[in-house]
This record gives sequence, C-alpha cells and structure tokens, in this order.
Amino acid sequence: MSKLTDLVRSEGFESEAALLEEYGLDSVVPGICMRSDCDYTTSVEPDQTEGWCESCDATTVKSALILAGVI
Repeated sequence: MSKLTDLVRSEGFESEAALLEEYGLDSVVPGICMRSDCDYTTSVEPDQTEGWCESCDATTVKSALILAGVI
C-alpha cells in the first residue's frame, strides 16, 4: 500500500480522486510522514516536501498533492 493510499484512507475518502477533488485548490492539504514505520498525518502547504513529523522529529512529511503528482 502506498503512502498516498494510507493518507486517503486516514482522511476518510474512498479514492485518491475524491481527496484531490476536495483539497485540489485549498491552501492547506493533508500530508503524511514518508518513513515506512510512521503514519503520522498533519495539515501542510500544498507544495510541502519536507514538513515536520512530530512523531519522528524529522522533516519527512509530504503533501497529498506532491504524492499524487499534481504539483
């Protein structure tokens, strides 16, 4: 399972398309930690590639729009 799929499910959407439709034009979008052993999610800027993970204490959070290849 991909991190984008994990994020889609944790946000309560049934598909990537539904999440992207909801957040595609927002200034804040869901993001997820990219470490394989962490599923921390938070709100981030749409172009975030190195957001702060409070669980890992590292800059490992990417936005859903980055993961989906929209940005």
